[in-house]
Amino acid sequence: MSTAAAPTERLSVGDLAPNFTLNDSNGNAVSLSDYRGKKAIVYFYPAASTPGCTKQACDFRDSIESLTGLGYQVLGISPDGVAKLEKFVAKEELNFPLLSDEDHAVAEAYGAWGEKKNYGRVYEGLIRSTIVVDEDGKVQLAQYNVRATGHVAKLRRDLGIDPK
Repeated sequence: MSTAAAPTERLSVGDLAPNFTLNDSNGNAVSLSDYRGKKAIVYFYPAASTPGCTKQACDFRDSIESLTGLGYQVLGISPDGVAKLEKFVAKEELNFPLLSDEDHAVAEAYGAWGEKKNYGRVYEGLIRSTIVVDEDGKVQLAQYNVRATGHVAKLRRDLGIDPK
């Protein structure tokens, strides 16, 4: 079950982040509004347990202490079902919520669903994206077509929290 606002274009800095409610890997409902007053890193990834998505999730897992220490909460969103997310969380020992967006309504609302090209084939799918939402629910940073490898380090640099 998901609920989200309707814009399909990409978000920009200063936009109000669309609220959503999605089930996590335990089947519990999680809403973006639960994080109001905190900073949230909402990242969209195509599929659990694939090489790139595993690298990215483990990168966030290994960086979670420093990110939460700076006031950032991490939420991963994919079109995977709850059961697949549950296995992924357990296998990779992930320490942040993964949310199921099976109908990709939230991805669409965030501009993270659209045309993709792979080996000459054009199709609709999830665009690997990261949206940082500030304490007031506004977009602080919006990144689309991000690379899985090295993403957290780049994100930290772009946020000015690790200028290396």
